Amino acid sequence: MAILLGISLPLGSGDAEMMQAAASVLCVPKSEIASLRVKKQSIDARRSQLRLALTVMVNLHDSERQKALERVHSSVQAYREPDIIYGAKPIGRPVVVGAGPCGLFAALEMAMHGYAPLLIERGRDIGARADDVERLRKKGILHPESNVCFGAGGAGAFSDGKLTTRIKDPRSEYVLQTLVDCGAPAEILTDAKPHTGTEHIRSAVSGIIDKITSLGGEVSFNSRLFDISIRGGEIKDIAYIKNGIKHTIDTRAAALCIGHSARDTYDMLLQKGVLITPKPFAVGVRIEHPRKFIDKAQYGKACGHPMLGAAEYRLASKSGGRGVYTFCMCPGGEVICSSTEPDGVAVNGMSYFARDAENSNSAVVVGVSPADFESGPLGGVAFQRRLERTAYALASGQGAPAQTLRDFFDGKATKQFGSVKPSYRPYAVPSDLHGCLPEFVTNALKEGLSHFHKKLKGFAMPDAVLTGVETRTSSPVRLPRGADFQAESINGLFPAGEGAGYAGGIVSAAVDGIKCAQAIMSQYARPQK
Repeated sequence: MAILLGISLPLGSGDAEMMQAAASVLCVPKSEIASLRVKKQSIDARRSQLRLALTVMVNLHDSERQKALERVHSSVQAYREPDIIYGAKPIGRPVVVGAGPCGLFAALEMAMHGYAPLLIERGRDIGARADDVERLRKKGILHPESNVCFGAGGAGAFSDGKLTTRIKDPRSEYVLQTLVDCGAPAEILTDAKPHTGTEHIRSAVSGIIDKITSLGGEVSFNSRLFDISIRGGEIKDIAYIKNGIKHTIDTRAAALCIGHSARDTYDMLLQKGVLITPKPFAVGVRIEHPRKFIDKAQYGKACGHPMLGAAEYRLASKSGGRGVYTFCMCPGGEVICSSTEPDGVAVNGMSYFARDAENSNSAVVVGVSPADFESGPLGGVAFQRRLERTAYALASGQGAPAQTLRDFFDGKATKQFGSVKPSYRPYAVPSDLHGCLPEFVTNALKEGLSHFHKKLKGFAMPDAVLTGVETRTSSPVRLPRGADFQAESINGLFPAGEGAGYAGGIVSAAVDGIKCAQAIMSQYARPQK
Protein backbone atom coordinates (compact mmCIF):
# COMPACT_ATOMS: atom_id res chain seq x y z
CA MET A 1 0.00 0.00 0.00
CA ALA A 2 1.19 3.52 -0.72
CA ILE A 3 0.25 7.10 0.00
CA LEU A 4 -0.77 9.31 -2.91
CA LEU A 5 0.27 12.96 -2.65
CA GLY A 6 -0.12 15.97 -4.88
CA ILE A 7 3.25 17.74 -5.07
CA SER A 8 4.21 20.85 -7.04
CA LEU A 9 7.88 21.46 -7.86
CA PRO A 10 9.86 23.72 -10.20
CA LEU A 11 10.84 22.20 -13.52
CA GLY A 12 14.15 20.39 -13.35
CA SER A 13 13.64 19.17 -9.78
CA GLY A 14 15.12 15.78 -8.95
CA ASP A 15 14.65 12.97 -6.46
CA ALA A 16 16.09 14.95 -3.55
CA GLU A 17 13.63 17.81 -4.01
CA MET A 18 10.76 15.34 -4.42
CA MET A 19 11.75 13.53 -1.22
CA GLN A 20 11.92 16.80 0.69
CA ALA A 21 8.53 17.94 -0.63
CA ALA A 22 6.92 14.63 0.31
CA ALA A 23 8.42 14.78 3.81
CA SER A 24 7.12 18.34 4.22
CA VAL A 25 3.59 17.41 3.17
CA LEU A 26 3.60 14.39 5.48
CA CYS A 27 5.27 16.29 8.31
CA VAL A 28 7.88 13.58 8.76
CA PRO A 29 11.70 13.58 8.49
CA LYS A 30 13.07 12.35 5.15
CA SER A 31 14.70 9.48 7.02
CA GLU A 32 11.25 8.01 7.77
CA ILE A 33 10.45 7.55 4.06
CA ALA A 34 11.37 4.02 2.97
CA SER A 35 10.56 4.46 -0.73
CA LEU A 36 9.04 6.98 -3.08
CA ARG A 37 8.23 6.87 -6.77
CA VAL A 38 6.24 8.93 -9.25
CA LYS A 39 2.83 7.57 -10.13
CA LYS A 40 1.65 10.39 -12.40
CA GLN A 41 3.21 13.63 -13.57
CA SER A 42 2.22 16.58 -15.73
CA ILE A 43 3.34 20.15 -16.31
CA ASP A 44 1.29 22.95 -14.81
CA ALA A 45 1.38 25.82 -17.32
CA ARG A 46 -1.24 27.96 -15.60
CA ARG A 47 1.32 30.15 -13.83
CA SER A 48 4.04 32.43 -15.11
CA GLN A 49 6.60 29.84 -14.02
CA LEU A 50 6.05 26.28 -15.24
CA ARG A 51 5.93 23.67 -12.52
CA LEU A 52 5.85 19.90 -12.25
CA ALA A 53 2.59 18.53 -10.86
CA LEU A 54 3.31 15.13 -9.32
CA THR A 55 1.33 12.33 -7.75
CA VAL A 56 3.76 10.13 -5.85
CA MET A 57 3.55 6.85 -3.98
CA VAL A 58 5.25 6.79 -0.62
CA ASN A 59 6.00 4.00 1.85
CA LEU A 60 7.21 4.70 5.39
CA HIS A 61 9.46 2.51 7.49
CA ASP A 62 6.95 2.61 10.37
CA SER A 63 4.04 0.34 9.34
CA GLU A 64 1.64 1.75 11.95
CA ARG A 65 2.27 5.31 10.88
CA GLN A 66 1.92 4.16 7.27
CA LYS A 67 -1.57 2.85 7.99
CA ALA A 68 -2.55 6.09 9.72
CA LEU A 69 -1.35 8.17 6.79
CA GLU A 70 -3.24 5.96 4.34
CA ARG A 71 -6.42 6.72 6.24
CA VAL A 72 -5.77 10.47 6.09
CA HIS A 73 -4.69 10.62 2.44
CA SER A 74 -5.51 7.75 0.11
CA SER A 75 -3.96 4.46 -0.82
CA VAL A 76 -3.31 2.34 -3.85
CA GLN A 77 -2.48 -1.29 -4.29
CA ALA A 78 -0.61 -2.67 -7.26
CA TYR A 79 -2.63 -4.89 -9.56
CA ARG A 80 -2.28 -8.55 -8.78
CA GLU A 81 -3.51 -11.26 -11.10
CA PRO A 82 -6.57 -12.70 -9.32
CA ASP A 83 -6.64 -16.31 -8.27
CA ILE A 84 -8.74 -17.95 -10.96
CA ILE A 85 -10.80 -20.95 -9.90
CA TYR A 86 -11.15 -22.63 -13.26
CA GLY A 87 -14.58 -23.84 -14.26
CA ALA A 88 -15.47 -27.44 -15.06
CA LYS A 89 -17.46 -27.17 -18.30
CA PRO A 90 -15.69 -28.47 -21.44
CA ILE A 91 -14.65 -25.61 -23.72
CA GLY A 92 -13.48 -27.22 -26.96
CA ARG A 93 -11.18 -24.62 -28.52
CA PRO A 94 -11.66 -21.16 -26.97
CA VAL A 95 -12.04 -18.49 -29.65
CA VAL A 96 -11.50 -14.73 -29.57
CA VAL A 97 -12.98 -12.73 -32.44
CA GLY A 98 -11.20 -9.45 -33.20
CA ALA A 99 -7.61 -8.31 -32.60
CA GLY A 100 -8.27 -4.84 -31.26
CA PRO A 101 -7.24 -4.00 -27.67
CA CYS A 102 -10.14 -5.98 -26.23
CA GLY A 103 -9.44 -9.13 -28.23
CA LEU A 104 -5.66 -8.94 -27.80
CA PHE A 105 -5.85 -8.72 -24.02
CA ALA A 106 -8.59 -11.37 -23.82
CA ALA A 107 -6.43 -13.75 -25.86
CA LEU A 108 -3.30 -12.87 -23.88
CA GLU A 109 -5.05 -13.50 -20.56
CA MET A 110 -6.30 -16.90 -21.66
CA ALA A 111 -2.94 -17.84 -23.17
CA MET A 112 -1.21 -17.00 -19.89
CA HIS A 113 -3.48 -19.52 -18.15
CA GLY A 114 -2.91 -22.32 -20.62
CA TYR A 115 -6.17 -22.04 -22.59
CA ALA A 116 -4.38 -21.84 -25.99
CA PRO A 117 -7.02 -19.57 -27.58
CA LEU A 118 -7.55 -19.10 -31.30
CA LEU A 119 -7.66 -15.36 -32.10
CA ILE A 120 -9.24 -14.62 -35.47
CA GLU A 121 -9.05 -11.20 -37.12
CA ARG A 122 -10.71 -10.27 -40.41
CA GLY A 123 -7.97 -7.76 -41.28
CA ARG A 124 -4.27 -8.15 -41.87
CA ASP A 125 -1.18 -7.95 -39.67
CA ILE A 126 0.38 -4.61 -38.81
CA GLY A 127 2.88 -4.46 -41.67
CA ALA A 128 0.43 -5.37 -44.43
CA ARG A 129 -2.26 -3.21 -42.86
CA ALA A 130 0.02 -0.17 -42.78
CA ASP A 131 0.68 -0.67 -46.50
CA ASP A 132 -3.06 -0.84 -47.20
CA VAL A 133 -3.74 2.36 -45.24
CA GLU A 134 -0.92 4.16 -47.05
CA ARG A 135 -2.32 3.01 -50.41
CA LEU A 136 -5.66 4.51 -49.42
CA ARG A 137 -4.01 7.79 -48.44
CA LYS A 138 -1.97 8.02 -51.66
CA LYS A 139 -4.30 6.54 -54.27
CA GLY A 140 -7.76 6.50 -52.70
CA ILE A 141 -8.00 2.70 -52.94
CA LEU A 142 -9.86 1.23 -49.96
CA HIS A 143 -9.25 -2.35 -48.83
CA PRO A 144 -12.59 -3.34 -47.24
CA GLU A 145 -10.94 -5.88 -44.91
CA SER A 146 -7.70 -4.03 -44.08
CA ASN A 147 -7.99 -0.37 -43.20
CA VAL A 148 -8.01 2.05 -40.27
CA CYS A 149 -10.73 0.04 -38.49
CA PHE A 150 -9.94 -3.57 -39.46
CA GLY A 151 -6.69 -5.41 -38.76
CA ALA A 152 -4.17 -6.04 -35.99
CA GLY A 153 -4.62 -3.53 -33.18
CA GLY A 154 -8.04 -2.30 -34.28
CA ALA A 155 -8.79 1.39 -34.81
CA GLY A 156 -6.46 2.34 -31.94
CA ALA A 157 -3.41 1.35 -34.00
CA PHE A 158 -4.10 4.29 -36.33
CA SER A 159 -4.91 7.00 -33.82
CA ASP A 160 -3.13 9.26 -31.35
CA GLY A 161 -2.69 6.23 -29.10
CA LYS A 162 -4.42 7.95 -26.17
CA LEU A 163 -4.36 5.88 -23.00
CA THR A 164 -6.34 8.06 -20.63
CA THR A 165 -9.40 6.41 -19.13
CA ARG A 166 -12.11 7.29 -16.65
CA ILE A 167 -12.43 3.79 -15.26
CA LYS A 168 -10.82 3.09 -11.88
CA ASP A 169 -10.18 -0.61 -12.42
CA PRO A 170 -6.67 -1.61 -11.22
CA ARG A 171 -6.31 -3.65 -14.41
CA SER A 172 -5.69 -0.31 -16.15
CA GLU A 173 -2.19 -0.11 -14.69
CA TYR A 174 -1.55 -3.68 -15.79
CA VAL A 175 -2.60 -2.78 -19.34
CA LEU A 176 -0.13 0.12 -19.43
CA GLN A 177 2.68 -2.04 -18.06
CA THR A 178 1.96 -4.74 -20.64
CA LEU A 179 2.08 -2.17 -23.44
CA VAL A 180 5.46 -0.96 -22.17
CA ASP A 181 6.76 -4.52 -21.89
CA CYS A 182 5.72 -5.07 -25.50
CA GLY A 183 7.24 -1.93 -27.01
CA ALA A 184 5.39 1.21 -25.92
CA PRO A 185 7.32 4.16 -24.38
CA ALA A 186 7.93 3.89 -20.63
CA GLU A 187 6.58 7.43 -20.12
CA ILE A 188 3.01 6.15 -20.37
CA LEU A 189 3.39 4.68 -16.88
CA THR A 190 3.76 8.12 -15.29
CA ASP A 191 2.33 10.70 -17.70
CA ALA A 192 -0.96 12.13 -16.48
CA LYS A 193 -2.27 12.05 -20.06
CA PRO A 194 -0.37 9.14 -21.59
CA HIS A 195 -0.23 8.57 -25.33
CA THR A 196 1.91 6.36 -27.52
CA GLY A 197 1.43 7.86 -30.94
CA THR A 198 0.40 5.60 -33.77
CA GLU A 199 3.88 4.17 -34.40
CA HIS A 200 4.43 2.95 -30.83
CA ILE A 201 0.98 1.45 -30.37
CA ARG A 202 1.63 -0.58 -33.52
CA SER A 203 4.92 -1.85 -32.07
CA ALA A 204 3.16 -2.83 -28.84
CA VAL A 205 0.43 -4.64 -30.78
CA SER A 206 3.05 -6.73 -32.58
CA GLY A 207 4.71 -7.48 -29.24
CA ILE A 208 1.44 -8.65 -27.68
CA ILE A 209 0.74 -10.91 -30.67
CA ASP A 210 4.20 -12.44 -30.32
CA LYS A 211 3.53 -13.02 -26.62
CA ILE A 212 0.19 -14.72 -27.30
CA THR A 213 1.76 -17.15 -29.76
CA SER A 214 4.75 -17.83 -27.49
CA LEU A 215 2.29 -18.88 -24.76
CA GLY A 216 0.50 -21.38 -26.99
CA GLY A 217 -2.18 -19.21 -28.55
CA GLU A 218 -2.79 -18.93 -32.28
CA VAL A 219 -3.48 -15.73 -34.24
CA SER A 220 -5.13 -16.04 -37.65
CA PHE A 221 -5.38 -12.93 -39.84
CA ASN A 222 -7.56 -12.54 -42.96
CA SER A 223 -10.12 -14.58 -41.01
CA ARG A 224 -13.63 -13.11 -41.00
CA LEU A 225 -16.28 -14.50 -38.67
CA PHE A 226 -18.89 -16.04 -40.95
CA ASP A 227 -21.30 -18.02 -38.81
CA ILE A 228 -22.12 -19.14 -35.26
CA SER A 229 -23.98 -22.39 -34.65
CA ILE A 230 -26.34 -22.21 -31.68
CA ARG A 231 -28.27 -25.22 -30.43
CA GLY A 232 -30.34 -25.31 -27.29
CA GLY A 233 -29.30 -21.77 -26.40
CA GLU A 234 -25.60 -22.66 -26.46
CA ILE A 235 -22.75 -22.16 -28.92
CA LYS A 236 -21.62 -25.35 -30.62
CA ASP A 237 -19.14 -24.01 -33.16
CA ILE A 238 -18.08 -20.94 -35.09
CA ALA A 239 -17.11 -20.66 -38.74
CA TYR A 240 -14.75 -18.19 -40.38
CA ILE A 241 -13.60 -17.49 -43.92
CA LYS A 242 -9.85 -17.37 -44.57
CA ASN A 243 -8.55 -16.83 -48.11
CA GLY A 244 -11.92 -17.89 -49.49
CA ILE A 245 -12.01 -21.16 -47.52
CA LYS A 246 -14.50 -21.86 -44.75
CA HIS A 247 -13.11 -23.19 -41.45
CA THR A 248 -15.24 -24.53 -38.60
CA ILE A 249 -14.03 -24.61 -34.98
CA ASP A 250 -15.69 -26.68 -32.28
CA THR A 251 -16.02 -24.31 -29.32
CA ARG A 252 -18.27 -23.68 -26.34
CA ALA A 253 -16.86 -20.23 -25.54
CA ALA A 254 -16.23 -17.34 -27.92
CA ALA A 255 -15.21 -13.85 -26.83
CA LEU A 256 -16.85 -11.46 -29.29
CA CYS A 257 -14.46 -8.46 -29.47
CA ILE A 258 -15.47 -7.23 -32.92
CA GLY A 259 -15.12 -3.45 -32.64
CA HIS A 260 -17.74 -0.87 -33.58
CA SER A 261 -17.49 -1.10 -37.39
CA ALA A 262 -18.19 -4.81 -38.08
CA ARG A 263 -21.61 -4.09 -39.53
CA ASP A 264 -21.92 -7.36 -41.45
CA THR A 265 -21.21 -9.24 -38.20
CA TYR A 266 -24.03 -7.36 -36.48
CA ASP A 267 -26.33 -8.49 -39.32
CA MET A 268 -25.29 -12.13 -38.89
CA LEU A 269 -25.69 -12.05 -35.11
CA LEU A 270 -29.16 -10.56 -35.43
CA GLN A 271 -30.18 -13.33 -37.80
CA LYS A 272 -28.90 -15.88 -35.27
CA GLY A 273 -31.17 -14.49 -32.57
CA VAL A 274 -28.52 -12.59 -30.61
CA LEU A 275 -30.13 -9.68 -28.77
CA ILE A 276 -28.92 -6.31 -30.10
CA THR A 277 -30.25 -2.97 -28.90
CA PRO A 278 -29.60 0.52 -30.32
CA LYS A 279 -27.71 2.99 -28.16
CA PRO A 280 -26.78 6.67 -28.28
CA PHE A 281 -23.56 7.79 -29.97
CA ALA A 282 -22.39 10.99 -31.66
CA VAL A 283 -21.71 12.35 -35.14
CA GLY A 284 -20.08 15.48 -36.52
CA VAL A 285 -16.87 16.66 -38.13
CA ARG A 286 -13.13 17.05 -37.59
CA ILE A 287 -11.89 20.59 -36.96
CA GLU A 288 -8.32 21.64 -37.80
CA HIS A 289 -6.33 24.62 -36.50
CA PRO A 290 -2.65 25.46 -36.81
CA ARG A 291 -0.83 23.58 -34.06
CA LYS A 292 1.06 26.70 -33.03
CA PHE A 293 -2.22 28.58 -32.59
CA ILE A 294 -3.58 25.93 -30.20
CA ASP A 295 -0.24 25.82 -28.34
CA LYS A 296 -0.31 29.61 -27.87
CA ALA A 297 -3.97 29.64 -26.85
CA GLN A 298 -3.39 26.97 -24.20
CA TYR A 299 0.11 27.75 -22.93
CA GLY A 300 0.24 31.53 -23.29
CA LYS A 301 3.71 32.92 -22.48
CA ALA A 302 5.00 29.42 -21.82
CA CYS A 303 4.36 28.41 -25.44
CA GLY A 304 7.51 27.02 -27.04
CA HIS A 305 9.05 25.73 -23.80
CA PRO A 306 11.02 22.58 -24.69
CA MET A 307 9.33 20.55 -21.93
CA LEU A 308 5.87 21.29 -23.28
CA GLY A 309 4.55 19.13 -26.07
CA ALA A 310 1.77 20.04 -28.47
CA ALA A 311 -1.20 21.40 -26.51
CA GLU A 312 -4.44 19.52 -26.01
CA TYR A 313 -7.95 20.78 -25.32
CA ARG A 314 -11.25 19.30 -24.28
CA LEU A 315 -14.42 21.32 -24.71
CA ALA A 316 -18.09 20.62 -24.07
CA SER A 317 -21.34 22.48 -24.44
CA LYS A 318 -25.08 21.96 -24.75
CA SER A 319 -27.49 22.76 -27.57
CA GLY A 320 -31.16 22.29 -26.84
CA GLY A 321 -30.38 19.49 -24.43
CA ARG A 322 -27.94 17.77 -26.79
CA GLY A 323 -24.31 17.35 -25.89
CA VAL A 324 -21.79 19.02 -28.21
CA TYR A 325 -18.19 18.17 -27.42
CA THR A 326 -14.69 17.64 -28.71
CA PHE A 327 -13.51 14.06 -28.89
CA CYS A 328 -10.27 12.22 -29.62
CA MET A 329 -8.18 15.39 -29.95
CA CYS A 330 -4.96 14.85 -31.93
CA PRO A 331 -2.33 17.53 -31.23
CA GLY A 332 0.06 17.95 -34.14
CA GLY A 333 -1.74 15.25 -36.08
CA GLU A 334 -3.73 14.68 -39.23
CA VAL A 335 -7.25 13.81 -40.32
CA ILE A 336 -7.46 10.32 -41.82
CA CYS A 337 -9.97 8.13 -43.64
CA SER A 338 -11.67 5.56 -41.40
CA SER A 339 -14.02 4.14 -44.04
CA THR A 340 -14.74 0.43 -44.17
CA GLU A 341 -17.24 0.42 -47.04
CA PRO A 342 -16.34 1.33 -50.64
CA ASP A 343 -19.27 3.73 -51.09
CA GLY A 344 -18.88 5.69 -47.85
CA VAL A 345 -16.50 8.23 -46.30
CA ALA A 346 -15.81 8.47 -42.57
CA VAL A 347 -12.99 10.42 -40.91
CA ASN A 348 -10.90 10.09 -37.77
CA GLY A 349 -7.71 11.60 -36.32
CA MET A 350 -4.16 10.28 -35.96
CA SER A 351 -0.89 11.53 -34.45
CA TYR A 352 2.65 10.27 -34.25
CA PHE A 353 4.40 10.28 -30.87
CA ALA A 354 6.20 13.59 -31.57
CA ARG A 355 2.89 15.35 -32.34
CA ASP A 356 4.78 17.79 -34.55
CA ALA A 357 2.57 18.02 -37.66
CA GLU A 358 1.46 21.47 -38.83
CA ASN A 359 -2.18 21.14 -37.73
CA SER A 360 -3.94 19.98 -34.58
CA ASN A 361 -7.36 18.41 -35.00
CA SER A 362 -10.26 17.11 -32.99
CA ALA A 363 -13.67 15.65 -33.58
CA VAL A 364 -16.49 18.06 -32.80
CA VAL A 365 -19.58 15.93 -32.42
CA VAL A 366 -23.24 16.09 -31.45
CA GLY A 367 -25.02 13.45 -29.42
CA VAL A 368 -27.67 11.42 -31.21
CA SER A 369 -30.09 8.90 -29.72
CA PRO A 370 -32.40 6.17 -31.07
CA ALA A 371 -35.12 8.81 -31.31
CA ASP A 372 -33.08 10.49 -34.08
CA PHE A 373 -32.76 7.53 -36.43
CA GLU A 374 -34.60 4.58 -37.90
CA SER A 375 -36.27 2.12 -35.56
CA GLY A 376 -34.86 -1.33 -35.05
CA PRO A 377 -31.66 -2.75 -33.56
CA LEU A 378 -29.46 -1.49 -36.40
CA GLY A 379 -31.12 1.89 -36.91
CA GLY A 380 -27.95 3.66 -35.77
CA VAL A 381 -25.89 1.74 -38.34
CA ALA A 382 -28.29 2.83 -41.09
CA PHE A 383 -28.02 6.43 -39.87
CA GLN A 384 -24.20 6.32 -39.95
CA ARG A 385 -24.18 4.70 -43.38
CA ARG A 386 -26.49 7.35 -44.84
CA LEU A 387 -24.23 10.20 -43.71
CA GLU A 388 -21.11 8.41 -44.97
CA ARG A 389 -22.62 7.75 -48.40
CA THR A 390 -23.68 11.37 -48.74
CA ALA A 391 -20.13 12.48 -47.89
CA TYR A 392 -18.78 10.03 -50.46
CA ALA A 393 -21.06 11.53 -53.10
CA LEU A 394 -19.93 15.08 -52.23
CA ALA A 395 -16.27 14.05 -52.49
CA SER A 396 -16.78 11.85 -55.58
CA GLY A 397 -14.81 9.03 -54.00
CA GLN A 398 -12.59 8.39 -50.97
CA GLY A 399 -11.70 12.04 -50.64
CA ALA A 400 -13.54 14.00 -47.96
CA PRO A 401 -15.81 17.07 -48.09
CA ALA A 402 -14.28 20.01 -46.21
CA GLN A 403 -15.35 23.55 -45.43
CA THR A 404 -13.88 26.61 -43.77
CA LEU A 405 -15.50 27.59 -40.51
CA ARG A 406 -16.48 30.97 -41.96
CA ASP A 407 -18.37 29.32 -44.83
CA PHE A 408 -19.94 26.78 -42.48
CA PHE A 409 -21.44 29.58 -40.38
CA ASP A 410 -22.51 31.45 -43.53
CA GLY A 411 -24.11 28.33 -45.01
CA LYS A 412 -22.27 28.45 -48.32
CA ALA A 413 -19.95 26.05 -50.10
CA THR A 414 -16.23 26.70 -49.72
CA LYS A 415 -14.45 27.58 -52.94
CA GLN A 416 -10.89 27.57 -51.63
CA PHE A 417 -9.15 27.10 -48.31
CA GLY A 418 -7.36 29.90 -46.48
CA SER A 419 -4.37 29.83 -44.13
CA VAL A 420 -5.33 26.39 -42.73
CA LYS A 421 -4.84 23.60 -45.26
CA PRO A 422 -6.74 20.33 -44.73
CA SER A 423 -4.46 17.42 -43.86
CA TYR A 424 -6.84 14.71 -45.10
CA ARG A 425 -5.52 12.42 -47.81
CA PRO A 426 -5.92 11.40 -50.60
CA TYR A 427 -7.71 14.71 -51.16
CA ALA A 428 -10.17 17.13 -49.58
CA VAL A 429 -12.94 18.65 -51.67
CA PRO A 430 -14.14 22.20 -50.88
CA SER A 431 -17.81 21.63 -50.10
CA ASP A 432 -20.82 22.57 -48.00
CA LEU A 433 -21.11 20.14 -45.10
CA HIS A 434 -24.77 21.02 -44.69
CA GLY A 435 -25.25 18.65 -47.63
CA CYS A 436 -24.16 15.57 -45.67
CA LEU A 437 -25.25 16.30 -42.09
CA PRO A 438 -28.79 16.64 -40.70
CA GLU A 439 -29.94 20.14 -39.90
CA PHE A 440 -30.23 19.40 -36.18
CA VAL A 441 -26.54 18.38 -36.19
CA THR A 442 -25.29 21.45 -38.10
CA ASN A 443 -27.34 23.79 -35.90
CA ALA A 444 -25.96 22.18 -32.74
CA LEU A 445 -22.42 22.34 -34.13
CA LYS A 446 -22.73 26.08 -34.80
CA GLU A 447 -24.00 26.74 -31.28
CA GLY A 448 -21.31 24.56 -29.74
CA LEU A 449 -18.48 26.07 -31.81
CA SER A 450 -19.59 29.58 -30.80
CA HIS A 451 -19.50 28.53 -27.16
CA PHE A 452 -16.05 26.93 -27.57
CA HIS A 453 -14.81 30.23 -29.00
CA LYS A 454 -15.64 31.87 -25.67
CA LYS A 455 -13.86 29.15 -23.71
CA LEU A 456 -10.77 29.02 -25.92
CA LYS A 457 -10.30 32.42 -27.51
CA GLY A 458 -9.93 32.21 -31.27
CA PHE A 459 -11.26 28.67 -31.56
CA ALA A 460 -13.84 29.74 -34.16
CA MET A 461 -11.19 31.29 -36.40
CA PRO A 462 -12.64 31.80 -39.91
CA ASP A 463 -9.95 29.77 -41.70
CA ALA A 464 -10.27 26.70 -39.47
CA VAL A 465 -11.19 23.68 -41.57
CA LEU A 466 -14.07 21.28 -40.92
CA THR A 467 -13.83 17.84 -42.57
CA GLY A 468 -16.65 15.31 -42.64
CA VAL A 469 -18.07 13.08 -41.62
CA GLU A 470 -17.12 11.78 -38.16
CA THR A 471 -19.52 8.90 -37.49
CA ARG A 472 -17.49 6.15 -35.75
CA THR A 473 -17.21 7.78 -32.32
CA SER A 474 -18.59 4.71 -30.54
CA SER A 475 -20.73 1.69 -31.22
CA PRO A 476 -24.30 2.45 -32.32
CA VAL A 477 -25.46 -0.79 -30.64
CA ARG A 478 -25.13 -2.75 -27.43
CA LEU A 479 -25.10 -6.54 -27.09
CA PRO A 480 -26.68 -7.03 -23.64
CA ARG A 481 -24.83 -9.45 -21.37
CA GLY A 482 -25.29 -10.77 -17.86
CA ALA A 483 -23.08 -10.50 -14.81
CA ASP A 484 -21.26 -13.60 -16.08
CA PHE A 485 -20.40 -11.70 -19.31
CA GLN A 486 -22.49 -14.06 -21.46
CA ALA A 487 -24.92 -12.71 -24.04
CA GLU A 488 -28.50 -12.79 -22.84
CA SER A 489 -30.12 -16.18 -23.59
CA ILE A 490 -27.02 -17.59 -25.36
CA ASN A 491 -24.49 -19.54 -23.33
CA GLY A 492 -20.90 -19.40 -24.49
CA LEU A 493 -21.07 -16.09 -26.37
CA PHE A 494 -19.20 -13.34 -24.52
CA PRO A 495 -19.69 -9.85 -26.06
CA ALA A 496 -16.96 -7.41 -24.97
CA GLY A 497 -15.27 -4.13 -25.78
CA GLU A 498 -16.35 -1.18 -27.89
CA GLY A 499 -18.27 -3.17 -30.49
CA ALA A 500 -20.50 -4.64 -27.80
CA GLY A 501 -21.10 -1.23 -26.27
CA TYR A 502 -19.03 -1.80 -23.10
CA ALA A 503 -15.90 0.31 -23.60
CA GLY A 504 -14.71 3.60 -25.04
CA GLY A 505 -10.99 3.67 -25.73
CA ILE A 506 -7.85 1.55 -25.83
CA VAL A 507 -7.45 1.00 -22.08
CA SER A 508 -11.11 0.45 -21.20
CA ALA A 509 -11.46 -1.99 -24.11
CA ALA A 510 -8.35 -3.89 -22.99
CA VAL A 511 -9.66 -4.07 -19.41
CA ASP A 512 -13.01 -5.36 -20.63
CA GLY A 513 -11.17 -8.02 -22.62
CA ILE A 514 -9.27 -9.17 -19.52
CA LYS A 515 -12.49 -9.33 -17.49
CA CYS A 516 -14.18 -11.26 -20.30
CA ALA A 517 -11.33 -13.80 -20.39
CA GLN A 518 -11.45 -14.21 -16.62
CA ALA A 519 -15.21 -14.80 -16.82
CA ILE A 520 -14.67 -17.51 -19.44
CA MET A 521 -11.97 -19.23 -17.41
CA SER A 522 -14.10 -19.19 -14.27
CA GLN A 523 -16.78 -21.20 -16.11
CA TYR A 524 -14.82 -23.47 -18.46
CA ALA A 525 -12.01 -25.93 -17.86
CA ARG A 526 -8.69 -25.60 -19.61
CA PRO A 527 -8.71 -27.59 -22.86
CA GLN A 528 -6.94 -30.91 -22.71
CA LYS A 529 -3.70 -31.06 -24.67
